[in-house]
Amino acid sequence: MHNKPTKKPLEWIGSSRKDIRKLPEDIQDEFGHALLVAQMGGKHETAKPLKGFTGAGVLEVVEDYDGNTYRAVYTVRFLDVVYVLHVFQKKSKKGISTPQEEMEIVRIRLKMAEELHRSGGGNKHERRN
Repeated sequence: MHNKPTKKPLEWIGSSRKDIRKLPEDIQDEFGHALLVAQMGGKHETAKPLKGFTGAGVLEVVEDYDGNTYRAVYTVRFLDVVYVLHVFQKKSKKGISTPQEEMEIVRIRLKMAEELHRSGGGNKHERRN
């Protein structure tokens, strides 16, 4: 007898929920699918660890659409919840690395998620930064 996987709740940190809604519908669909896979305990085929966050369980999904690049960053560090940390359009044309200001937002929001998780808080809505 197999246990059906439990779908982990999704928590949106900062403006991530509002930001994903501003993206093209195809990108929203791709990111939504990747987040659903994470909620079910899996790893989407395009998800990869975000450089600079070794061991923190911080993953990113990168999608190109109509000449633009979009990224969704989330953490699976916690067993019972997936936190969406940052969703943005990469504007820099210098290389493929994530711009420092975007990395700083991820760092701040990861700390927010850790504090929220530790306090047992969370309400399925956005957390401000």
